[in-house]
Amino acid sequence: MLGSLPTASLSDRRTASGHDGAVTDSPTGSTDEPATGLTEVLARRFLTTDAARREKVARWHAKGRRTARENIADLVDPGSFVEYGRFITAAQERRRDLAELVVETPADGIIGGTATVAGRPIAVLSYDYLVMAGTQGMRGHRKSDRLIELIHRMRLPAVFFTEGGGGRPGDTDLPIVSALDVGSFALWGALEGVVPRIAVVSGRCFAGNAVLAGCADIRIATPDANLGMAGPAMIAGGGLGQFAPEEIGPVFEQSANGVLDVVVEDEAEAVAVVRRLLGHFDPPAEGGAAGDQTELRDALPSNDREAFDVRPVVEALADTDSVTWLREGWAPELVTALARIDGVPVGVVANQSTHLAGALTADASAKAADFLDLCERWRVPVVSLVDTPGFMVGPEAERTGLVRHASRMVTSGARLTVPLVGVILRRGYGLGAQAMLGGSTHRPLLTIAWPDAHLGAMGLEGAVRLAMARELAELPEDEREAAVARHTADLRREASALNAARVLEIDDVIDPAETRGIVAATLRAAGRACG
Repeated sequence: MLGSLPTASLSDRRTASGHDGAVTDSPTGSTDEPATGLTEVLARRFLTTDAARREKVARWHAKGRRTARENIADLVDPGSFVEYGRFITAAQERRRDLAELVVETPADGIIGGTATVAGRPIAVLSYDYLVMAGTQGMRGHRKSDRLIELIHRMRLPAVFFTEGGGGRPGDTDLPIVSALDVGSFALWGALEGVVPRIAVVSGRCFAGNAVLAGCADIRIATPDANLGMAGPAMIAGGGLGQFAPEEIGPVFEQSANGVLDVVVEDEAEAVAVVRRLLGHFDPPAEGGAAGDQTELRDALPSNDREAFDVRPVVEALADTDSVTWLREGWAPELVTALARIDGVPVGVVANQSTHLAGALTADASAKAADFLDLCERWRVPVVSLVDTPGFMVGPEAERTGLVRHASRMVTSGARLTVPLVGVILRRGYGLGAQAMLGGSTHRPLLTIAWPDAHLGAMGLEGAVRLAMARELAELPEDEREAAVARHTADLRREASALNAARVLEIDDVIDPAETRGIVAATLRAAGRACG
């Protein structure tokens, strides 16, 4: 035993019962000392719990924060957490007493293992900010290497609470020059497409911790999070100036630029969102509750040039309280969400006409491509709600790399092997509409339209002005706009959804109230692995 460790009896010391920091009396039910080896194991186990550091925990709670073990306990099913590497300590025995390291650096600041959530097997890891600010120690890296390899072998969805300050320079017990041979980053990155990965960021998350968050499929953050490839010390060391941690990668910036997928109020809500997202890996349920579908008949404005918020349409189609919006702060002209429709897990992509009339910008195209890739990796069917004038055009748009991002969106849609269903709500114009439908109206398993929808190679009025440029130029100026309006109305009749259905450019025109049922029936017929 470590002679300098506390030597109170088990009845005074009490022992940890599991993953949540709660404690219970000795498992023997007696105040008598058990065998010497078990005594030390139980004593050391206690020192890894929150109960062994009550003052630190109290100060953390006073900041409105939860400990790593509290977050894990809230996420997983009671009694299901199997912890790995709880007894490792920081590799600093050349600098500090072992007894001090056992008490002050439990688990080397990273907690991890396997568990279940609603009976579903997962892996969960969390850096512990109360241990050296959640920095990454060399033994902690060995633990994360071990766990990530097991995640790959066991094919477990993984949840990673990544708060922490990046690499730790003070470990002395291992022969290190650069530590660039650490495997965790490559191992974690290589899990893309193998298992789903969800990162939760709260507080400060810099350098290596930020890379682990960034490599995840979905990033959830609380308002107090700061996410950056370097923290204040590294920035100052590089001669780039002095900055407070709060100035580096705040949530409002990282949400607007697409780094963060979901912003929540606090860690409790973050865990609730994680639990909801994990539910997308369950098989389709028998059904789900939803609102009155006849309300969809009046969901769009009568003036088809008037903008409307598409999110209520998504929520009406989806099962009640099943929608999780992703990347709301970035490229708002396109919305993306994970939801359920009649019990079937789906990804929803929809044009948002309240921003740039729903035109697809470079950012919107990148957002769509990322989302379609996510749905493909997670084997989630896609429902696309189309109301777009097409891709944004013009010199300014091209300076944003539109060709590259737009083409990537088309490629991501065309490569989908999960079921895709397209619903043209109002306007389906040009290459942008094709991109929303996997590259063609015949690419989805089913392409349907609402009664007042129109389809065209480009915006109808623009098509008239382009096709009739010479004729319009020959008219007196006071007659031109009337001629444009007249020919646009003619073209509108030609471009109606019913006309497109008549020549089988689309599969059907439906009552909006039928949308939910038709989409669900198609997805159930296809299953989740349609090639």
